[in-house]
Amino acid sequence: MEIKPIKTDADYRAALKRLEEIFDAKLGTPESDELEILGLMVDDYENKHYPIEAPDPIEAIKIRMEEMQLKQVDLISEIGGKSRVSEILNRKRRLTVDMIRKLTTRLNISAKVLIGDYKITG
Repeated sequence: MEIKPIKTDADYRAALKRLEEIFDAKLGTPESDELEILGLMVDDYENKHYPIEAPDPIEAIKIRMEEMQLKQVDLISEIGGKSRVSEILNRKRRLTVDMIRKLTTRLNISAKVLIGDYKITG
């Protein structure tokens, strides 16, 4: 087991290939140790070279609503009346600080995501 740093895309591809080969390694074997170390290195390389941007606040809310099987009416207590919820989700109105606080708790979404900027369409 010779593990080298991942410095190039070629190194990255080779590491992914090796990960595939040892993916089912039994715990406690040298291959399982290699799998763990290689996995951390690949994750680090991907975070640096292929970062995934967080969704904008409205998209994050919609994703979480889908995950939690919520409808717009389920957010009335956090956002306001039914029409207010619709305006927020359709990007016609901005989230307020109070809404962000309530949504952070209700949907378990980081306030950092919810305070992000997004375009108002109307």
